[in-house]
Amino acid sequence: PKMKEDNCLHAALICLGMLYYSHAITTEKLNHARPSLHGHHEKGKEGQVLHRSKRGWVWNQFFVIEEYTGPDPVLVGRLHSDIDSGDGNIKYILSGEGAGIIFVIDDKSGNIHATKTLDREERAQYTLTAQAVDRNTNRPLEPPSEFIVKVQDINDNPPEFLHENYHANVPERSNVGTSVIQVTASDADDPTYGNSAKLVYSILEGQPYFSVEAQTGIIRTALPNMDREAKEEYHVVIQAKDMGGHMGGLSGTTKVTITLTDVNDNPPKFPQSVYQMSVSEAAVPGEEVGRVKAKDPDIGENGLVAYSIIDGDGVDMFEITTDYETQEGVVKLKKLLDFETKKSYSLKVEAANVHIDPKFISNGPFKDTVTVKISVEDADEPPVFLKPSYIFEVQENAASGTVVGKVHAKDPDAANSAIRYSIDRHTDLERYFIINAEDGNIKTIKALDREEIAWHNISVFAVEVHKQHQEAKVPVAIKVVDVNDNAPKFAAAYEAFVCENARSNEQFITISADDKDDSANGPRFIFSLPPEIIHNPNFTLRDNRDNTASVLVRREGFSRQKQDLYLLPIVISDGGLPPMSSTNTLTIRVCGCDSNGSFLSCDAKAYTLNAGLSTGALIAILACIVILLVIVVLFVTLKRQKKEPLIVFEEEDVRENIITYDDEGGGEEDTEAFDIATLQNPDGINGFIPRKDIKPEYQYMPRPGLRPAPNSVDVDDFINTRIQEADNDPTAPPYDSIQIYGYEGRGSVAGSLSSLESATTDSDLDYDYLQNWGPRFKKLADLYGSKDTFDDDS
Repeated sequence: PKMKEDNCLHAALICLGMLYYSHAITTEKLNHARPSLHGHHEKGKEGQVLHRSKRGWVWNQFFVIEEYTGPDPVLVGRLHSDIDSGDGNIKYILSGEGAGIIFVIDDKSGNIHATKTLDREERAQYTLTAQAVDRNTNRPLEPPSEFIVKVQDINDNPPEFLHENYHANVPERSNVGTSVIQVTASDADDPTYGNSAKLVYSILEGQPYFSVEAQTGIIRTALPNMDREAKEEYHVVIQAKDMGGHMGGLSGTTKVTITLTDVNDNPPKFPQSVYQMSVSEAAVPGEEVGRVKAKDPDIGENGLVAYSIIDGDGVDMFEITTDYETQEGVVKLKKLLDFETKKSYSLKVEAANVHIDPKFISNGPFKDTVTVKISVEDADEPPVFLKPSYIFEVQENAASGTVVGKVHAKDPDAANSAIRYSIDRHTDLERYFIINAEDGNIKTIKALDREEIAWHNISVFAVEVHKQHQEAKVPVAIKVVDVNDNAPKFAAAYEAFVCENARSNEQFITISADDKDDSANGPRFIFSLPPEIIHNPNFTLRDNRDNTASVLVRREGFSRQKQDLYLLPIVISDGGLPPMSSTNTLTIRVCGCDSNGSFLSCDAKAYTLNAGLSTGALIAILACIVILLVIVVLFVTLKRQKKEPLIVFEEEDVRENIITYDDEGGGEEDTEAFDIATLQNPDGINGFIPRKDIKPEYQYMPRPGLRPAPNSVDVDDFINTRIQEADNDPTAPPYDSIQIYGYEGRGSVAGSLSSLESATTDSDLDYDYLQNWGPRFKKLADLYGSKDTFDDDS
């Protein structure tokens, strides 16, 4: 096998290298470590002979081969001083890099050995220092000297590529020799010695498509016209071998994946020569009819295809767009179709590449054509009006039943069904119009007023008699033509003011008119005074012939005391046929003015008041009234405050509230007998205890015999009488407080406090002291004292 052969050659080279360097070391040792005992004699100026002692030892560097695996340490070299007589008194010392660990020296003979296997790739050389000293005193006999031990390289490292796998791209149909990628390998061996690091590249896999330059590692194409559509990806194996590629060299490999990139070298092609499509005549513009697709094996922008219609009788009826996601041509309807007019169309569609590479223009043309035949399918169409919209006119105030106009629709189908008409009542809520269902004549139902609604916009439906679902709709606009039926009036509610000192022919107001009718029956307006007051002594009217009129003063010297208000009738006529007129009244007030003509007052009453009482006097009177009202309010407020006491005491019942309970309390679980909220109320802590006394409902009438004589001066009798009345009066507080204990309770740890059970239990208590409490406790003493008497009797 080749591997065994390479191992044998490697071993042989190592042996040869060891023999070679052993010889070199011996020669070096003989040349440089040989003692020089003789001296060099020189004669001085005065005949004195000078002796220059030569260096005791001389060396430069030693060599040791790497990766030595012998059983004994390898001899690196020998150190010997010329003063060493061999009696063992000289001791050799070695120090520096690796001394004592990698390199050891025999202190007697000076032999240096390497105790470990060395690797040049880890460390190429070591710097050591040698010195000869006296063995007994360690006194240096020679100055220390440095020397270098170089590790000699052998071919023990195979080439290695920078990457295990490479990826590269090259355009398809590239010329032979086109550079694809450069791969680089490195060898850890010494490039300065031998051919251990001299690499040669070769291709192991990938022929005959690619080649590699032996010295540079550049991969190039080897075949012309490689087609991506035939094969897109190639796997190439490149080898790098040292020793210049000769036998026995070490090698390394890497994989290179080469992908052919696409170029536009293929034109689009339709898979068929004719496409058949159909579309309903009821289809609307923009609706899709069908799709065509030309196949282009190129990818990306090289495979983009644009579609267009270049010929055919349906160029005006259809259009085609490109769907770039699916690379299809979408045929769409451009205009409405009519089966009864034309039943089929033919199109010539072209598919062309969007991007064309000039290098491959000779492979063209990069386009293809196909024929598209489209058949129109008959559809049950709704009725069609002859016009898309209708506009009619009718005079206002026309009599009911007046014909406005006529709409007409027909069935476009071959059956030509009868049509019925109707008005969309949502557009004619007031029902001004009606339509004849058979012939489509529109008439008025009631009179129209242009000033109320000038235009009526209605919609008319047309349906087939036998197919009610087929329906058409058309807008109808009806204009109400104006008739001069409105007389002109004042444009505003005019009120004029004239000064008492106005001069004759002085203009004091300009008026204008307004007419609801159309402009043809409105202006120009004519202003005049009625015939009966044409010679009005106070005012005159001037028509300005611009649809306005001016009112002027005819005389001088108006007086508000005599007459402060004048009413002037004015006749306004329009320019319609026939003309309409109206009489409007202008109110004119006489006002007091200053010398500049500025109005001061236009009220006759105010003028009279002004003569007797000034405005300042009125303000003074009002101020006095307000001050009097404020004084009255303050007086009432202070009087109310005096009635209230200066010191407000809280209403308290200072009498004691004694509540007597004559029954036993319940147990701990008796929650109805006592209101626990009293203990929880924080007001109770402050001394406020809510009362639950029950006030009697009847009134107590004191007995007349208890009252003392009116003239009695005995205070003791008076107090006793009052005490007795209070004791016997149930209506006086404190009232009786009734508590009901309906539940004794159970489970109490304290037990019952009732004295009822004490009579049946043995008790050691002595109740004789009750006899000493007086007659009021006699009954209690008899109850508890009888037990002792009974015991004594027994």
